[in-house]
Amino acid sequence: MQVLRTVCVFLLIGLAGCTDRSYSPTVPEALNVGKPATVFAATNRESLPDGTFGSERTDGISLLELTVSIPPEHKPGSLKFGYANPDPSAEFTMAGRRKFQTEAAFSSRLRQELAKFPANERDVTVFVHGFNSTQAETAFRAAQLTHDLNVPGATVIYSWPSKGKALGYAYDGDSVLFARDGLETLLRKLRTSGAGRVVVVAHSMGGLLTMETLRQIEIKSPGWTARNLGGVVLMSPDLDVDVFKSQMTRFAEVPQPFAIFVSQKDNILTLSQRLRGLDGRARLGNINNAEEISDLPVEVIDTTAFADEAESQHFVAATSPALLALLNGARETAQSFEHSQDRLRRILPGQIVIRDNAVEIALEGPPSDNR
Repeated sequence: MQVLRTVCVFLLIGLAGCTDRSYSPTVPEALNVGKPATVFAATNRESLPDGTFGSERTDGISLLELTVSIPPEHKPGSLKFGYANPDPSAEFTMAGRRKFQTEAAFSSRLRQELAKFPANERDVTVFVHGFNSTQAETAFRAAQLTHDLNVPGATVIYSWPSKGKALGYAYDGDSVLFARDGLETLLRKLRTSGAGRVVVVAHSMGGLLTMETLRQIEIKSPGWTARNLGGVVLMSPDLDVDVFKSQMTRFAEVPQPFAIFVSQKDNILTLSQRLRGLDGRARLGNINNAEEISDLPVEVIDTTAFADEAESQHFVAATSPALLALLNGARETAQSFEHSQDRLRRILPGQIVIRDNAVEIALEGPPSDNR
């Protein structure tokens, strides 16, 4: 019966996603309507004849600049796009694509983008997407998240070869392993390209990819991540808790802050548990409390109270308007990621529990009509 339920959920997901998601056209005139957002990209997806990138794997890394048009009526937490027939007045639209022929050209353009900001805001946010995501969708999500949080500096997506299909879970899991070296190459490259700080933000299965990559970096270069990363944020990580703890043992020093956003109402992670026969064992992204990882220097931020009003229960931190406002205010108050362990405890409202090195913050949800 459990297997039958799981299959039915997948079929419903597939039926809901019958739209062809493989192609998003470049529409330069969208910028006559929308607001431009620059998203840099590094990808080991295959290059297609039309200039886009598909789901097949390829050796080497392509470096890109993508221009996303954000619709004028965009509301925080919402992400709408129209694939082959976008409406720039209401939907995120790809307005430009540029492929760099050399690493030097990519680095030069990135420095140019960073120079638009004050010296203390020249950060690079690297967004690592999760399961079932196309390259265009990843660019749209990164643009939406950094726009809604008013994140300074440059945004870079690491676009690993997800199948972009609801039934591509196994393929995506293998692609995560395939993509580790490419992400390591990108992170090392960014540290030599003029970035003040590099902050890695990973969603869902991207959390597994990020942790595997940081682990292999630490094996090769102990202490590199703490010296070169300005923070790691795992959002709804689809990652086994024991695997996570094993990965963390390889860190000579854990980069700070190290934040994990979780929710007990994450329907996709519940499905992931069932696929693995783990109904009674939570994934890292829907862990009940920080007790299991209490010896690790991490911040566990429980967003469960915001799940019901979020557009996606699997990405509450990006799709809850109320939580985005809260996080935006917290970011502005903290002003920087430095020493944010103490600042997070002061500026994020909610119940705070400290267990050894781990800090668990159960955020207070937005007011409801019946309060």
